[in-house]
Amino acid sequence: MGRARSIRTAVVHAGRGDLRELGLHAPPIDRSSTYPLSDLRRATADLEAMAQGEHPTESPVYGRLHNPTVARFEQGVAELEGAEDAVAFGSGMAAITATLLAAGASEGHVAALRPLYGGTDHLLSSGLLGSRVTWTTPEKVSVDVGPDTALVLVETPSNPLLDLVDIAALVADAGDVPVLVDNTFATPILQQPLRHGAAWALHSATKFLGGHGDVLAGVVACDAERAAALRRVRVATGALLDPDAAALLHRSLPTLALRVQAAQEGATDLAARLAAHPAVTWVRHPSRPGADPQGLMGRQQAGPGAVLAFEVDGGHDAAAAVMAAVRLITPAVSLGATDTLIEHPAGLTHRVVAAEALTESGVTPGTLRLSVGIEDPADLWEDLAAALDAATQRR
Repeated sequence: MGRARSIRTAVVHAGRGDLRELGLHAPPIDRSSTYPLSDLRRATADLEAMAQGEHPTESPVYGRLHNPTVARFEQGVAELEGAEDAVAFGSGMAAITATLLAAGASEGHVAALRPLYGGTDHLLSSGLLGSRVTWTTPEKVSVDVGPDTALVLVETPSNPLLDLVDIAALVADAGDVPVLVDNTFATPILQQPLRHGAAWALHSATKFLGGHGDVLAGVVACDAERAAALRRVRVATGALLDPDAAALLHRSLPTLALRVQAAQEGATDLAARLAAHPAVTWVRHPSRPGADPQGLMGRQQAGPGAVLAFEVDGGHDAAAAVMAAVRLITPAVSLGATDTLIEHPAGLTHRVVAAEALTESGVTPGTLRLSVGIEDPADLWEDLAAALDAATQRR
């Protein structure tokens, strides 16, 4: 056998293996809401199969049940994550909700590690799904899981503070309890959780997979059995990804490696510059000294990624002043776009998280999260430094 293809090559060809035999170069888009049925018995069998989470053999029957364009994108993500299958949803929150339901969390217990994306934290804390939640740490997982624990949930690198968790060690400590990893920040370019024993790798595909700030989606990579359970939930709840969104996502995959690499280089550069600025009290990015005590870079994660967090001296008002002063950088929630975004976690993405939980996680009123795009880092720094200087002068 020849050597394995690099991830840079894999993203270009993911989900496109049959295009040549179809006589196509660009993947087709199927916008049908319903499909003509030539044989009632076969259509009935396909409908029953999809209700059980399987793929149709002949006809999708109805657009809520299955879409070929979405399936193509799913195949691409599965290939990149080293998974048997993947299931795409209309948003990242739809994806996490379906995974919790498919895993049986609504009837049992979830052990979750903070910090997480604020929406995920709120979904668990609110009790909306009926599950009992224990907020745990990597050191306590082995004692916090029990017979009724449906899954362990972790985000690494974490949102917004970029904490790193050893996935293989977490899986070992969880024992028979499956582990769900939110892989949004790392992307399959830098990390494939299933290769380290995780049961599911979840992405808010709105972020790096889409990469251009023009699509909402979520996707979960896993084995075939778990994918079938996810599809059963998706069929019942109508959470299938829109085909036009799937086409945009699939079109973005070929540049994913290049975008992540360029943005990662920019984030590493800016993290070092921020650490030296007198208005900044701390910087969190896996490239910084002491940020990776377990040696996960190179062993689990191929690089530090494109997102960083830092604290502005002066608290909330100083952070707000920085956001108001940037001109090239966009003050907005979300991340993973080609342009650089800055946001205030305590006031925006994590506003729905309990104040004491934010404090325990290390998110302060002066914390800002920066999602670095593919612009020249020198231009970004000029903008950011001017905003920091302006905020300092205001104080």
